[in-house]
Amino acid sequence: MEEDYIKLIFGLKLKQKRTERNLSLFGLSKLSGLSKSYLNEIEKGKKYPKPDKIAILSEKLDVPYDQMVSLKLDKNLAPIGEILQSKILKEIPLELFGIKESNLIDIVANAPAKVNAFISTIIEIAQNYNFSRESFYLASVRSFQEANNNYFDEIEQSVVSFAKAYQIDLTKPITSHELEEILIEEFGYTMNQTELDKHQELDNLRSVYVPNTKTLLLASRMDEAQKTFIYAKELAYNYLEFKERLYTFSWIKFENFDQVLNNFYASYFAGALILPKASISEKLHKLFAKKVFDETLFLDIIKSFNASPESFYQRLTNILPKEFNIQNLFFLRFTHRAGTERFHLKKELHLSHQHSPHANESNEHYCRRWVSLKVLKEISNTQKEHIFNMQISNYPSDDMRYLVLSSATKDPFKEGHFRSIALGLLIDKQLLRKLAFLEHANIQQLDVGVTCERCNIKDCQVRQAPAIRLEHKAKNKQIALVVEDLMKKFS
Repeated sequence: MEEDYIKLIFGLKLKQKRTERNLSLFGLSKLSGLSKSYLNEIEKGKKYPKPDKIAILSEKLDVPYDQMVSLKLDKNLAPIGEILQSKILKEIPLELFGIKESNLIDIVANAPAKVNAFISTIIEIAQNYNFSRESFYLASVRSFQEANNNYFDEIEQSVVSFAKAYQIDLTKPITSHELEEILIEEFGYTMNQTELDKHQELDNLRSVYVPNTKTLLLASRMDEAQKTFIYAKELAYNYLEFKERLYTFSWIKFENFDQVLNNFYASYFAGALILPKASISEKLHKLFAKKVFDETLFLDIIKSFNASPESFYQRLTNILPKEFNIQNLFFLRFTHRAGTERFHLKKELHLSHQHSPHANESNEHYCRRWVSLKVLKEISNTQKEHIFNMQISNYPSDDMRYLVLSSATKDPFKEGHFRSIALGLLIDKQLLRKLAFLEHANIQQLDVGVTCERCNIKDCQVRQAPAIRLEHKAKNKQIALVVEDLMKKFS
């Protein structure tokens, strides 16, 4: 048994026996002659008393010594033992959210059966949806991003310091060549752009880092922007001195939570380096001041950086909340294979609250009126390099409106596959103040739903399935009304 586990079990048993006798910590202190602070440390699982102290507590609480030191828990505390032995608390990155394990255990101890049932329910749901350990870690990081409005000033300042130290001009587009030079000269990297292509199994990977020889294996199909981003991430791992890191891009698996968090920080650093905050903010101010949305200017802003549209949209989720106080937004990434009607939501981020649209795990059909799905259909039909569109999406069920900008591009690593990214901004007073073009008639407005199965839009020309969820809800409501009438009739 782990020492910490033994301490926790004893502390929980002591607290249980004390409360069963309606004793406060002060009362037990007077009864036993042991200090209140010492007893408090025991109950919180921080200290384990010596045998003579256990004997005193056993005598004063009228509990056999063997029962006090036994690791066997009675039925009231048994659920806590299950949680502690499962080590689930070790899996949860509590420190990320400023929570101490002892505080959580204290909450569990006050209502063990109910809390255990709640945690068991969460685990069961996760298992039913094939929610892996990696998925749990990623969800934790996403919640961490949302809690911080997806802006991390320490990383932003690290980028500025890095640029100064290595004489990188943040007012000009950064090239892969200048970042590669730093990796080789400063950090001893060796680049290999032929080995990955020899292994068909690795055709989805863009890079593999071999730490023993500091060799970076690169896929030859990458474009300049992708290569620059990978180099920027490698620089982040080295400059920020992260020991726990991932060695492949895209990731295959995570060994621990630090790898997940450091992967996020490294990606954030790369985005902040390639897409400097000051430069983007200046360009956005000019765009937002226009009375009519200037699509050409928007696309020119994207092209002015050595970055993919996806990196640009993700960077906006850092800058808009900080520099423009636009905090109600969402980011989505969809994937689609040409010739099919399936669209997969692979990445999402919601700031301030859970916005529509959002991921649905019930195998339902996402609303085809979303602009992010429209651009995917268009690019799969036209085979163009980049498709952009925007619309104002009205969600009648939520009584909310969003300005949604979306871009679609080809997936360079999968033939016939495409990706779209979408940035949705909640239309409120703040957004109306910041975007002069927002109410201009040239922006298409459309009523949308979340999924076809939950949508009440009549005569939708692109509906993929009937609104069975709404029909089921309406039927249950009707049943409830009839039962209510019967209750009144026969009362």
